[in-house]
Amino acid sequence: MEELIKSYKGKIPGSILKALKKETLSRKLTKKEVEKVLLRLKQIYERAKINAGESIGVITAESFGEPSTQMTLNVFHFAGVAEMSVSLGLPRLIEIFDARKEIKTPLMNVYIKSPWNKDPAKVKKIAAAIKEIKLKDVSSSFVINIPKLQIEAGLNKKRMRNLNLSEDDICKAIAEGFPKLNVKLGTEKLVLKPKSEENQLIELYKLKEKAKVAYVSGVKGVKQVLPVKSGNEFMILAAGSNLKEVFKIKEVDETKTVTNDIHEIKKVLGIEAARQAIINESSKVMNDQGLDIDIRHIMFISDVITSSGFIKGITRSGITGEKESVLARASFETPIKHIVNASLIGEEDNLNSVIENVILNQPVPLGTGLPDLVIKMKEVEK
Repeated sequence: MEELIKSYKGKIPGSILKALKKETLSRKLTKKEVEKVLLRLKQIYERAKINAGESIGVITAESFGEPSTQMTLNVFHFAGVAEMSVSLGLPRLIEIFDARKEIKTPLMNVYIKSPWNKDPAKVKKIAAAIKEIKLKDVSSSFVINIPKLQIEAGLNKKRMRNLNLSEDDICKAIAEGFPKLNVKLGTEKLVLKPKSEENQLIELYKLKEKAKVAYVSGVKGVKQVLPVKSGNEFMILAAGSNLKEVFKIKEVDETKTVTNDIHEIKKVLGIEAARQAIINESSKVMNDQGLDIDIRHIMFISDVITSSGFIKGITRSGITGEKESVLARASFETPIKHIVNASLIGEEDNLNSVIENVILNQPVPLGTGLPDLVIKMKEVEK
């Protein structure tokens, strides 16, 4: 049976053969039955293949374009609680395919390693360690002491206890963030005084606003955390994204933790992970809207976006700007610019693709337009 399955290697994908092997063992199939199944599998696989010369680009564009007309616009879905809003529908799809650097609602699903993921109190503690704490979160008041030309921030002891922070921790964090300041502890307050003497009053007012949002502890960029139960374990939903720093926390399971920021995934985990993230995010948007698109279209678009080793959006500066054909580039956006630039350097267009042939009213080199017919005529006898 092993030999029989091995003989189909290369004819049927390995993952399908692996699944078949598992099934044959659980169902105790005979050699003859396995042979029958393999033959049927090969037929189905061959039929599922796309024909040579099929215009897959146009079909993929159509497969996304048509269902997206049924999608919701500018909807923010609240995941679990009012603070966790998530972009959905068409705006999210545009965000993914345009490869936007700044996304509207960055979100992380932070999974915890066993045994901590079973203990809600421990998960709460980890969530508190992940959330970014600013000085205003642990302060009860901000006062400018004009005679002494200094800022006095009253510290909230109860809040500090809940966040497991000491006065020294806060003092150290502020001193690191503001090297031009003298930072010292008073009685239940933090005293900030500028080192320079000029324009001190104006500087103090500016400084007061800056000090309010000064970083104290936690993971930068994580504005909100929410421990939730997922299946038989607890995990943390985090509004904001910073994978690199979250991975440094020893209780976090870095094999399962994900973010919806594709650029960050590329930076931390590499281009293959970013490709998979595009597939997952696009599929999720489609499934949430109750739309059904063949996974191969989504995979194809992900390959196009990431094939260069960088994430390039489907924009005039991304994928479209790199097309070989002048007419194809000009048909997307800013046509005059492309045509003038091409004429300056004497660029040639080989008319290999769909758009440029449509513009020139010629048969498209796909499907029936792909093969050329050559007829040899017999010489007619005189």
